Formats: sequence, C-alpha cells, structure tokens
Amino acid sequence: MYTKDFEVRWSDIDANRHLANSAFVNFMSHTRLAFLMELGFNQKTMVDYKIGPVAFYEHMYYFKEAFLGNNIKVSLEIKGLSEDGKFFEFYHDFYNDKGENIARCEMMGAWINLKSRKLTGLAEELLSKFSNIEKADGFRVLTKEDTRRFLKIPKNL
Repeated sequence: MYTKDFEVRWSDIDANRHLANSAFVNFMSHTRLAFLMELGFNQKTMVDYKIGPVAFYEHMYYFKEAFLGNNIKVSLEIKGLSEDGKFFEFYHDFYNDKGENIARCEMMGAWINLKSRKLTGLAEELLSKFSNIEKADGFRVLTKEDTRRFLKIPKNL
C-alpha cells in the first residue's frame, strides 16, 4: 500500500472548521500523482507519450472529522486495471494520527491521448511498470463495461 502524509492547513478547512471536501479531493490527487511519479509517470514521460490521467468518478465516504493542524495519511491501493492499462481503479483511505480510518474513496479513471483527446491504452513499456506492484485484495481486470456500471448518461439542455 502506498501512503502520503499531509498536514491540514488553513486553506484546507471549510465553514464548519473541518477538512473540506475539496481538500480530500486535492489530497487524493496529490497522492495519485506522487505514486505515478514514483512509477516513472512524471511530467516528461506523460509529455513524451502524449497522455494524461482523467477521473471518471470519485465516490467518497466520510467517517470522522479532521481539523486544522491534524496530520493525515492518505493511502492508495490499485483495485483494478484493464489488460491494456487504459482503465484503472484506485481506493484511497484517509487516516488520522491515531491510525483511525476517517474517510474512504473509490476512484475510477483512464488515460487520455492529449493529441486525439480520446481514451488510450498504455504503451507496453509504461504498462509493464504496473506488473510488479502490490495489488489490493479483490483486485480485478477491468473492462469497458466496468466503467459503465453506474449507467450515468449525459442529458443535454
């Protein structure tokens, strides 16, 4: 399991004086990019391959509050990956300094080709970086159907 540590800052709290929803999202994004960078998916690599990660959804579940000055640990586990690496599913857990699980997020996303603006699988040399990393319990191979499981369809004006 990959983890990243954060301190709750003034700019991370909301009108209720606890960790804001937007801060949870920012901490997860930072954790994901730090994880990907350690795998070799840095800015140069993404520019060279003309790819970027996109989020399909982030389902949050909140259990306890966090406050200004608290230390937070955010975990990342790979819950799913398609055979071509196009689709990925990450789980994040948030822990306070007592090790209590204060929130959880289930996130699914994909890689987009920044030139064509279409979803794309990973080049073999990038996909191979995922082969030796630890997978979460219940890890599964994702398909396009997995990305449609909530059946949300756009409704134009």
